[in-house]
Amino acid sequence: MQYPEIGKTFEKLLLISARARRERGFKFTSLAHLLDEEYLRDCYQNLNRNKAVGIDNVSWQEYGINLDENLRRLVDRLKRKKYKPKPARRVYIPKDDKETRPLGISAIESKIVESGIARILNCIYEQDFLDCSYGFRPNRNCHQALKTLNDLITYQPVNHIVEADIKGFFDNVDHDKLLEFIRIRINDTALLGLIGKFLKAGYVDDGQLIVSQKGTPQGSILSPILANIFLHYVLDEWFEATVKSHTTGYCELVRYADDFVCVVRYADDAERIEQALKNRFNKYGLEIHPTKSRRITFGRFEKENAVKESRKPNTFDFLGFTHYCDISRRGKFKLGRKTSGKKFSAKCREMNDWLKAIRNHVKTKDWWKVLVAKLRGHYQYYGVSENYAGIRSFYKLTIRMVRKWLNRRSQKRKMSWERFSNYLEHYPLPKPEIVHSFYNRQV
Repeated sequence: MQYPEIGKTFEKLLLISARARRERGFKFTSLAHLLDEEYLRDCYQNLNRNKAVGIDNVSWQEYGINLDENLRRLVDRLKRKKYKPKPARRVYIPKDDKETRPLGISAIESKIVESGIARILNCIYEQDFLDCSYGFRPNRNCHQALKTLNDLITYQPVNHIVEADIKGFFDNVDHDKLLEFIRIRINDTALLGLIGKFLKAGYVDDGQLIVSQKGTPQGSILSPILANIFLHYVLDEWFEATVKSHTTGYCELVRYADDFVCVVRYADDAERIEQALKNRFNKYGLEIHPTKSRRITFGRFEKENAVKESRKPNTFDFLGFTHYCDISRRGKFKLGRKTSGKKFSAKCREMNDWLKAIRNHVKTKDWWKVLVAKLRGHYQYYGVSENYAGIRSFYKLTIRMVRKWLNRRSQKRKMSWERFSNYLEHYPLPKPEIVHSFYNRQV
């Protein structure tokens, strides 16, 4: 079958996917040659054009001025194995009130090559990845992970939750072990060498070059697929083949990137799984966070047990939501969820800071459109079944903050609530709505 509209390289990618799916033990030995000008041109065209620049200070638009010549030189260096990725530019974004998350911003040429390698790896490993994995995969998302977790706890005999946090996962992945895992499916020394170069490229932090001895920098295009490959072998396959065969009752894993929970039926199994996770990650140079990981009772009998034991029912957080045990209007058990307190506070603080900064620098009619988009984006993520109260609270607080900062623009007459309500009738803001229903077949 021919695919003239997508070019020879993309034909080959389809064939690679088909073979990887058909022969699960096959090792690919010739892949680096796919990084030709046609293929890398498409990778360039599909990059986000408004992303921040790396240490080369070259934007997407600037690189495209002499695109053909730039790609020709890039491919020539790749073929002669003279290509050396530039270190990433490290920036820090707020994680919560106390912590920040480091991100690595790659140079434009690094982004192009990273995108090309990531596509090749995805073609192969998408055939191997298990259904329990949802993060950074085509046609999979966090809301599907949340729905799966909802269905497992609601319809399966789940009485315990083991929630685990991998301490500094992206900064501590062992390069040698990661490359060992990649060699299970790929034996192309040129491509493996190129991946190794990206892992060792390092980053520039406050003008100082830091050479990477371990870790895959968050923010790079290549990092998500490398993280998924590592966790596929360390966690997913191990849980499926080893953990399930050594438990006496039901257990299942739901993972989104490095964030995962285990649902378990029996207490003894939950205890063994908790200890086994610590041992497993220690074996691969990683640590389960001692304070952010725990084993709790949870499920349809949790509220009843909490009353007997004179305590509050247990809850747990996953993907920005606090999950709790609830009762439907018919008196049946259901899983409740709400925006986690930490995330809710952070989102309110972000909105307040933005309104404070924008009110006097841009005309209201211009930033109002951005405000509309921000609210819709919040509903798009947090508008899930059982969380209407959470998004309604965010909407109401946003309305209050908007009026407050509008009234602080100058010393003129303040806008009363009546006048502000009339203003909202003429320039309405999107009302809270449930975007993702977990009671439908699809999310």
